[in-house]
Amino acid sequence: MSECAFYGHDHLIDKFTGRSGVVILGPRASPSESSSNEDSYYAYGSYTNDVASGANVQLLESTEAIRAAFPVGVHTASFKDKFAYLNKDGGWAFAGKGLKLMLERIVQLGATVLPGKQVKGLIRDGSSGRTTGVDCYDGSKYEADLVIVATGSWTPSAFPDLPLNETCLATGQCVAMIQLTAEEAARYQDCPVVLDYESGFYVFPPNEDNILKMAIHARGYVNPINGISTPRTSSSDPQNGAAIPKDGLNELREQLRRVYPDLAEKPFSATRLCWYNDSPDGDWVISKYPGDEGLVFATAGSGHAFKFLPVIGRIVADLIQGKLTAPIVSKFAINRPKTGPDRSRQGQTRKLEIDQLCSAVDLAPTCAS
Repeated sequence: MSECAFYGHDHLIDKFTGRSGVVILGPRASPSESSSNEDSYYAYGSYTNDVASGANVQLLESTEAIRAAFPVGVHTASFKDKFAYLNKDGGWAFAGKGLKLMLERIVQLGATVLPGKQVKGLIRDGSSGRTTGVDCYDGSKYEADLVIVATGSWTPSAFPDLPLNETCLATGQCVAMIQLTAEEAARYQDCPVVLDYESGFYVFPPNEDNILKMAIHARGYVNPINGISTPRTSSSDPQNGAAIPKDGLNELREQLRRVYPDLAEKPFSATRLCWYNDSPDGDWVISKYPGDEGLVFATAGSGHAFKFLPVIGRIVADLIQGKLTAPIVSKFAINRPKTGPDRSRQGQTRKLEIDQLCSAVDLAPTCAS
């Protein structure tokens, strides 16, 4: 599926992506250790999968080889005791631009987009229980033969009357940005994306505004309201909704120091929580709702759905049209049996403590450790 998303697309995706290459890191381990240690397992397994798929990859077998994957003149950490490889086919995507282009394409195909509508709940037939439309907070109602819920991390809190807590969990992941000077941005612009499976830390090359963005892909934070984890953003809290926990901010700086030591001494220019809708096993929920032929869920991206933007809609359409194979229907079913956790993510889910969120003072650099 990932190969189809990357290679089997039209040229639309080329307008919001860049192939900078991706350096994958993990703890160096012996073959026996790599199968028993979670961090090693995923990094080595990622390499094995990339090779099997025919991706253009290069194993970086020494600290010197890892550092050589970066442009001359970029000061990196030593990468001591790190397993690493470079996927030359990988890169980054500008999510906002991608969504804008997709919406324009949808409108061109004849769809009607109603922005700013907040759904209050589902309209259901009193006798059969089948979903027949949606009810909005502004009083408007929309009837439909089929309602597709694709509301991301807002899914559990938007539909509290449905028992989604064991299927969907909204988690916030820490994100921070650093404003570089034009000279600094020019030095780092040809760097690959770096992803360290040991910590979940990843960092992009600077964007067209000279902003370096980094984040941690881990278990994240929950924000329970009335028993349901609910996203906390600048929309829900215009004053402080972009703040992240202080311990997350400190972890981002420490992990940046382990890749680009010089940049770790610069102030952060902005932060935010990136909210995922997680399933227990990390697989998506693309499923008809049990007992309701009028309701389909397309959600639970679990932090790895956007890169499938060119093909994920096709899966939803195939489900609706009855074209998905039985194994795929079972894999993404909303009521599938629970399996093991997502092995790409480390740590434990933590509660978001409002009194522990960072302030403007915390964005300043600290002494190197």
